[in-house]
Amino acid sequence: MPLVSRVRSAFEANFSRGCEAGAAVSVWQDGQEIISLCGGFRDAARQIPWQQDTLVLIWSATKGMASACTLHALDSAGLSPDTTVSEVWPEFGGGGKAGITIGQVLSHSAGLGALDRTDLSVLDHGDVVRAIEEQEPFRDAVGGPGYGPRTFGFLADEIVRRLNGGIPLGSYWRAQFAEPLGLDLWIGLPENLHHRAASMLPAKTATADGNDAFLEALAEPGSLTKRAFSSPGGLLAVSAMNTPAARSASIPSMGGIGSASSLAKFYAMLALGGVWRGRRLLGENSIAWMTTRLSQGFDQVLRLDTSFSAGFMMDPIDRSGKKIRSLLGPSLRAFGHPGAGGSLGFADPENGIGFGYVMNQMEAGVLPGERARALVDSLYASAG
Repeated sequence: MPLVSRVRSAFEANFSRGCEAGAAVSVWQDGQEIISLCGGFRDAARQIPWQQDTLVLIWSATKGMASACTLHALDSAGLSPDTTVSEVWPEFGGGGKAGITIGQVLSHSAGLGALDRTDLSVLDHGDVVRAIEEQEPFRDAVGGPGYGPRTFGFLADEIVRRLNGGIPLGSYWRAQFAEPLGLDLWIGLPENLHHRAASMLPAKTATADGNDAFLEALAEPGSLTKRAFSSPGGLLAVSAMNTPAARSASIPSMGGIGSASSLAKFYAMLALGGVWRGRRLLGENSIAWMTTRLSQGFDQVLRLDTSFSAGFMMDPIDRSGKKIRSLLGPSLRAFGHPGAGGSLGFADPENGIGFGYVMNQMEAGVLPGERARALVDSLYASAG
């Protein structure tokens, strides 16, 4: 079966099984979009059809965008992930963090996946930054993966601001990547585009195959998992993310809103080494940092094995170098980032592929489930 037909069949099967409300998938290869599919509805009442230009929240898939900005700013300043955070952000060194590097922060191995303070909101930018400056690392999570679902965006944002005279990460994203690439992909959606945004719908069930340990930890009061996913607080309900204030807020951890085509195009540029139509948007150093594993092992927050480069998730590998799971396809060099509920974007430099899948019907679990996996498997399946 031809490639496009395989992916279309998998995409339509997700709807026929009742897994989707509205969704879109895009695949770019060697700088050209070869697959662009959408279907379903963008509202809970299932009355407004999903269009090619529908925008939707991508949750933590935003972290890939934030990481690209951080690495771009770092490389432009002649620095590397080995640079300590306190070198560019002196106040960060409080709480015994003077030796923590930017690479540790980006690879979720700095022990900063949660905050001790419980009185803060994700909308309290300045107060959250000050809390991070005072925070002591969670020692059990230092040196190995300890995912920061909410804190990560504040860390990346402040590093970018310190390197560029106070420019917020959301603005940096537009200037360095979104506008040059012509992307419908935002960290802080302009009010005049809100009418194109799909409504996020909560998961129909609280269970997910293979993620029981994570879900149990998430429900346990006081667990690092629970603390990480609720600090800083605010916008904890799915419905809260559908409000105009949340859509317009610049939240680099989880507030990205855009189309599948734009998400895939961003990763297509990365898959081509940071060059797009003859223009270099990202240096070779940055691309190397994206494809080099910096942390791997049992994640103290996500409660499963993870692997991170400088800000991007990679499929974890065993001691023999084989993948433990293949969420990002077969290539060992593939990197990207999932989002809560099932969205996924990744780059496959080996095959020149950029992939983007977005949806509004969330699913339970910490990693994308059967819908995204079916699409990725169909993309790489043998045509024989």
